[in-house]
Amino acid sequence: MSSYRFCRTDDIGLLVDALNRCWAPHFPDEPRMTPAAFKRSIRDLQVWCSSCMVAFAGGDPIGVLIGAKRPSGTLIHKIAVHPDHLRQGHARHLLTSLSSKLSILGPPRIVAEIPESLQPACGLFRVSGYVDEAVLTDYVFAPRDTSTADLAGTYVIPVSVDDLAANGLLNEGEAKVCWQRSVETLTARKGEIVGLAVATDERIEAYILYIEPSEIFDLRCFVNDDDARLRLLLSRMGAGPFRFPKVHPREIPPELLQTLGFQPTQKYRLYASTARPE
Repeated sequence: MSSYRFCRTDDIGLLVDALNRCWAPHFPDEPRMTPAAFKRSIRDLQVWCSSCMVAFAGGDPIGVLIGAKRPSGTLIHKIAVHPDHLRQGHARHLLTSLSSKLSILGPPRIVAEIPESLQPACGLFRVSGYVDEAVLTDYVFAPRDTSTADLAGTYVIPVSVDDLAANGLLNEGEAKVCWQRSVETLTARKGEIVGLAVATDERIEAYILYIEPSEIFDLRCFVNDDDARLRLLLSRMGAGPFRFPKVHPREIPPELLQTLGFQPTQKYRLYASTARPE
């Protein structure tokens, strides 16, 4: 007999065990989950234990759903069923139960960012009533040894997440971004993030945020300059290569990224639904 329950803040150990039993067999190359890593996901992604569920057969976890919650909505961060219990309706029941809870408590929007290569997972969200809202793309950028002219009247300066926020340049909702590069995550990880900006005496005209040695968080330009400012900033980063994950097509035009030297790699489907009672 199967049973299901939502979790509490003191269930981190249970959720770690459920992920290692149910998620890890499908992704053997990923590091095993630890309590420290799970707590970091709470800080960085706003994972809420009360938005997480575990399915049981007897006393053993056989399925797990990890939900992250913000005022804008809930992210299905991970969902997995133990290989011995697939195709028995457990994953769909987890999704339906969370949707029913959120229809009462909110927020009503639910999203998931699923690699296109995981077709069974994509199928799960489609049959569960989720709408295929957009395609997100991972890009890779390798800095090249190219000369970049300085721009008259401007300076390349270090910049922090707090500096950008103080200048009103991190306005949430202004651009479509994936969950892991949202303003909330930028703020949570600001101690790890390096920033460079092109500035004049009056304002910041372009910036890039990244974590050395391998991940870009954000890049933006506020003037029409044939991409010169972004090219200058990209030339000042480390050796790389840098991954720019899950870029929404309305965040930065794909044509611009490829002109700057970014190459597309993995794609994800952004699925969205509105919470509803069972």
